[in-house]
Amino acid sequence: MGLRQGDQVILQKQNNTTLNIIVEGTHLKRNQEEVTIIESVKQPVGSIRRKLISLYLLGYNIIHIRSKEGQLSLAHRESIKDVVRRNLIGTEILFDSSQETTIHVLLGFPELSVENALRRMFTISTSMHKDALLALLKHDQEIAQGVIKSDDEVDRFGLYTIRQLKMAVSSDLILDRIGLNSPRDCLGYRLIVKSVERVADHACRIAQTTISSKNLTHPEILKKITELSDYAISVFEDACKSLFKRDYHSADIVVEKADQINSLEKEIIEKIETIPKLKEMQVYRLIIDAIKRTSEYASDIAEIVLNLNAEKLILNEVNNSDKA
Repeated sequence: MGLRQGDQVILQKQNNTTLNIIVEGTHLKRNQEEVTIIESVKQPVGSIRRKLISLYLLGYNIIHIRSKEGQLSLAHRESIKDVVRRNLIGTEILFDSSQETTIHVLLGFPELSVENALRRMFTISTSMHKDALLALLKHDQEIAQGVIKSDDEVDRFGLYTIRQLKMAVSSDLILDRIGLNSPRDCLGYRLIVKSVERVADHACRIAQTTISSKNLTHPEILKKITELSDYAISVFEDACKSLFKRDYHSADIVVEKADQINSLEKEIIEKIETIPKLKEMQVYRLIIDAIKRTSEYASDIAEIVLNLNAEKLILNEVNNSDKA
């Protein structure tokens, strides 16, 4: 390692009771593993997309794609470019020809942390939900289309975060750098990623309903839906804050708050049932269900925060009791 007398090193305790000796000034090296996949042009283009995403999640940094027949079809090459652009954050086409395409993952730990990627997911999902309601109230299909397009961005950050969590499971050093206490915490964060993605999906549902439906012209019901939406978003934002603050008590309040959305939903349903047109009633119900799901996923996130921080809370209470 080129160490000399007087050089500084870092000793780091691992979860398995071993010690890491790290030379100061060195940085974590990315996994430099390369992989080559041989794809037949007879396979559907969706197959290559799924393989690339799987290899990305496994932590490969260089992926070569070649054709079994010796030449990649134009459809396969375009599909590769599309999945890189739309799904794989920090990834570029390093080489592209009719015989081979090479993908290189340039962005990784520690350039974009798991926390920052999650913050970005939360921000985009919240904006999507607010814009979806704005599109509904203004009957604006352009805003609704923008919401649907934003879903790709949430998915990109989601895949990136999952990739980092997978790497952290196999490396205590990475685990420590991203601020998690043990590999089992990665499971909790993986579930949080899924919940945030689902919030974005439900914002898309509202936007798609706006596009496919005629103008909804019940101002009193729309006002109630807006109030329900504001409440669901406030629960979601509080869940996010409890996660990043690692605050058990705040998360506990979020769970209680999320349960109250049932009574708000019931009030609106009673008004909707007075609408004579069955189709319009069903549209309102779809929108209300999507909003309610946002609150439910916020509750799921808060419950994970409770699980992640329960041990720390108990230890603090024991310590405070001993001091008393």
